[in-house]
Formats: sequence, C-alpha cells, structure tokens
Amino acid sequence: MTALAPARSSRRLVLAGAAVLLVALGLVALMVVRPSAATPSGGSSLSAPADDSVDAGFARDMAIHHQQAVEMSFIVREGTDDEDVRRLAYDIINTQANQRGMMLGWLEMWGLPKSAAGPPMKWMGHTFTPTGDGSLMPGMATDAELAALTAAKGEKAEILFLRLMTVHHRAGADMAQAAAGAARTDAIRNLAEGMVRGQQSEIGLMADMLKDRGAKP
Repeated sequence: MTALAPARSSRRLVLAGAAVLLVALGLVALMVVRPSAATPSGGSSLSAPADDSVDAGFARDMAIHHQQAVEMSFIVREGTDDEDVRRLAYDIINTQANQRGMMLGWLEMWGLPKSAAGPPMKWMGHTFTPTGDGSLMPGMATDAELAALTAAKGEKAEILFLRLMTVHHRAGADMAQAAAGAARTDAIRNLAEGMVRGQQSEIGLMADMLKDRGAKP
C-alpha cells in the first residue's frame, strides 16, 4: 500500500457521506416545491421547463461543475493545516453540495433526466467538446491537475488549490450569469444570480490569499 492510500480511503468515505447529503437535499427540494402544469408564460418557478431548456441544461452542467469543486475542496483539506484555506474549502463544500442537491432535486421534480444525452454547454448556444483529460467543461481541472493537487502538501497545495479554484469559479460564474439572464424559472434565475455573487466574492478572496503567499493567480 502506498503512502497516499490512507488519504484516498479517507476521502472516499467523506465523498460517500457527501453523496448521501446530496440525496437528502434533493429529497428536501422535492418536498418543498411540487411541480405543476407549465403556465403559458413559462415563467413560474413551479412550471416544468423543457428538456432542452436553459434551466435544465444549466442544472445538469452546473451539478457536474459543482461536483468537482467539492472534490477539490476535500482534497486540499487533507493537504494543508492552514485554517484560512481549510475554512474556504469547507464553505465551498457546504455551499456547492447544497446547490447541487437542489439542482438535481429540481430535475427529478420536473421529470427530466439528470444527465444530458449530448455534449455539455449546448444551452449556452455552443457546445464544449471534452478533450479526454478529465476536464468536461470550461474551468474544470484535468485529471493530471487533480493528481498534482492530491500529491501536494502545505503551501504548495494551498497555492495550487487557489489557482485551480479561481479558474473553476470564473467559468462557473460565466455559466451562472448566462443562466440568470436566460432561464425561465424563478428557481434557476435566483440560484444562478446568487452563484454569480458568491463566486465572484470568493475569486476576490482567493486573489488576496494568493498574494499573501507570494503567488500569482
């Protein structure tokens, strides 16, 4: 067994716990809001959007995007004892796991599949072709970058995490901005607007944290 095996085992247990949390959050979303027949305007948060809508596409793609942010946050919490970085990672885990649970819950509520049959980002008017390196959408880290983050410790892990998460957040904020302006349901519009504000705020925070460590974004 390698030296990394205990850490990987620990992370699997934590990620399993997060998966249970996401299922619970999705069930809560189902209990809080019940679907109704679509209104002629399609603007009500209770209206079920179409399978090819901005609302459904954003929910699917952002759920995947958030999943990786949560994974990277768990990884860095194992790689550093720095309280500021660990606190940021904890906030990202809680916020994005919660949002992911809501989006998957809405898809379930709307009777729509949780994964798209075609390539991602189509709802934004273009498609992103995954390159096979693990980066499924803009801003997502590659498999090699995730491996480097897992292997890194201390300040090296902190800097790599902050850089990767800054790129991740910038792309996520762009996606959320597009959804906020084009989604037809109140649920998606409101969530996307909150994502833009939250991720832009964290981008500024991470820039300061990188500066404190003598590193560039």
